[in-house]
This record gives sequence, structure tokens and C-alpha cells, in this order.
Amino acid sequence: MTDTRVDLHVKVLDERVAERAKRRGVDTLVYAPHFTRLPTARRRAEAFSDDELTVVPGREVFTGTWGNRKHVLAIGLSEPVPDFIPLETAMAEFERQGAAVLAPHPEFLNVSLSASDIAYYEDTLDAVETYNPKHLPADNRRAREIAADTGIPPFASTYAHLRTTVGEVWSRFDRSIRSEAELVGALREGAPRGVGHRDGTVHRLRRAAEFAHLGWENSYGKLDRILLSGMEPTHPRHIAYEGRFEDAALY
Repeated sequence: MTDTRVDLHVKVLDERVAERAKRRGVDTLVYAPHFTRLPTARRRAEAFSDDELTVVPGREVFTGTWGNRKHVLAIGLSEPVPDFIPLETAMAEFERQGAAVLAPHPEFLNVSLSASDIAYYEDTLDAVETYNPKHLPADNRRAREIAADTGIPPFASTYAHLRTTVGEVWSRFDRSIRSEAELVGALREGAPRGVGHRDGTVHRLRRAAEFAHLGWENSYGKLDRILLSGMEPTHPRHIAYEGRFEDAALY
């Protein structure tokens, strides 16, 4: 039986990332950069896909307001979905499009679905992240508890904002997954999988580097760039969304 090692969430993608993924045995990775519209992510994913590595585009949507945002990862969208719309609006749109819907870094800081959110959307969510390099050990334990309590299958990812994190964490599925449709199918069907990660000093250092990156990632300087400096690509009032999310826009 062919199995597939998948990194279900990375933020960076270039030649160095692709080569590193291949060297580390990653077969498929999901590229879901912040504040980037789906068509742009899809074009870049296609540019770095080849016979050795399949890159699938995804969208980590920032639902809610900046101060109370809840990230949700969608894979297999056919139409773009903006950031900064209510959680219920985003979840309804994901379900309408038949996307696989994942809960990254549950209950982590102020950027995640809570345990009650996950329980409420148990029938919509296809996987809960149970290992993330940015997590502290207690965060990973809590994530495993949430997955166990709800019965939603687990996943792990590098959530790589830094190139060197790629290849440190993976989800291993018991089937061949070399296309977006195959990945969405495996997630929505709850295909058997295991989660794994590297160990040792180097892994701990790379986790620490990713955690340190949060200082910039969650800065209000970024808030200003995204929300106040103009009409950014994933703003719900952007012309690309053709007015579909005007009534739901929170900014």
C-alpha cells in the first residue's frame, strides 16, 4: 500500500522550500499564505508542483475582528472567501463549496477556534490540529484532548512561516495523495492517518524560532498594513468578491 507524507499547512513557498520538502520526504504540502487570494496561491502552488512534490493551495481565513479572530483552514475551495467575516458566514461558505475544513492550532492565543467552537461545528470540521511547532507542550496536549473529545480526526503541520521548519512535522496518510481532489477526499472521508514530527535539539530550536516569529505575526503594525493602508486582496469589500460579502464585512 502506498502512503503519503503531507504537510497540511505552510506559509512560505519558493525553490528552497520545495527542495527542502523533497529532501525531508514530504510528498504533498498545503500552501496557505496569509492575506493572499486563492487564485494567487493556486498559481504559485502549480508553479512548484512536479513529479516529486504536489503543492495544494489552501486558505487560512481570519474570521471575526482582529482582536477576536478565529483562524479556519479550508482546502478545496472553488471560489475565493475573504478574511474578516463572521465565523458562521465562513463556515457556511466552506460547506457550500464542499471544501475540507480544518481547525489549526485550537485554543491558541486569540487566533483560534475554541473547544466550544469545535464542538459546535463538529459536523463541518474534518480535522483538528494536534501538533504545531508554535505550540507549547500544554497546547499540544489540550489539542489532543479536543480531538479525542469530539472524535474529529487529528492532523499535524509545520505551520511554517520560516523555511527551516519545513519537513519537521507531517501527517502520514495510508493512501496515495497527489492532487487537491485526493487530499480533500482523504480529509472529508476521515482517512486513516498518523501524525509525526522530528525530535531533538534542532527540532526544539526550530520550534523556538517559529514561536519567536509570533511577535511580528501578531503585531498591530501588521494590522495597520492589512486593514488601514488600503483595500488589501482579501478584504471582504475588495472588488474581486463582487459584493458577495458586503453585508458580512466586519471592517
